[in-house]
Amino acid sequence: MINEKAIEEHIRGILAALGDDPEREGLKDTPKRVAQMYAEVFAGMNYTNSEIAEMFGKTFEDGLDTEMESDAGHCPGRVVVVRDIDMFSYCEHHMALMYDMKATVAYIPNGRVIGLSKIARVCDMVGRRLQLQEKIGRDIADIITMITGSDDVAVTIEACHSCVTARGIKKTNTKTYTAELRGQFRTDPAMQFYIR
Repeated sequence: MINEKAIEEHIRGILAALGDDPEREGLKDTPKRVAQMYAEVFAGMNYTNSEIAEMFGKTFEDGLDTEMESDAGHCPGRVVVVRDIDMFSYCEHHMALMYDMKATVAYIPNGRVIGLSKIARVCDMVGRRLQLQEKIGRDIADIITMITGSDDVAVTIEACHSCVTARGIKKTNTKTYTAELRGQFRTDPAMQFYIR
């Protein structure tokens, strides 16, 4: 679990290391505020992928006619896609914000479907960790597979990284795109239409 008291102490030390006075009026409560913020924005670090899957794992029978399946084992009309899920995260290299982040999650139902809001909740909780963007997509795909039982899952993410836009190279319009493609989304180019 996140130790807010330890965070407060370390933030106080960082403020002093920056040459400021942690006891001055404007900074006196900053360590506590930062600790509370970190507890919120890094809440996903308290849970494993399987715990997140259990948290948001309510599914429903898909009620679809299995006679419509093609030889490939799927029907194009059976793809579930949720686009433009707003989220944020923090890069593990600089603890810098990944912002203007949008995820698209797609899967082919395997007899059961997950509520649409639960997909967004999975993305939100996974984002609340220190990590790389590539890992966010992998973890979301793992969790969606755990919940739905489907091996046909795709997660695409686009985001701005403040470690690129606000420091170092300072390229303010740069976006990073990642894709985690599994099952038929990886092997059947026609399925990739759904995640473009």
